[in-house]
Amino acid sequence: MDLIILNEGIYYLMPVTKQIMDGIVLTSDVSCLDLCEILRLELTGYVDSLNLHMMKDGTGIFYGCVCR
Repeated sequence: MDLIILNEGIYYLMPVTKQIMDGIVLTSDVSCLDLCEILRLELTGYVDSLNLHMMKDGTGIFYGCVCR
C-alpha cells in the first residue's frame, strides 16, 4: 500500500512502512481502504479554510492511497 502525497506540485507515492504504522493498533483484519482511512486520521490534520488534509509532518497534502 502506498499513500498519495502532493508536495510542491508533484505527486509522490509514499510506501506504508512499519515506522508509519508505529503506534497504530489494529484489533482485527481491515481492508486496504479502511487502513487508508485510519492512516488519514492519524497522519493528517484537516484545514477547513483550504478544504485539505495536510500531513502533520509537513510533507504535503494527503490525496489517498494505492492498494496493491
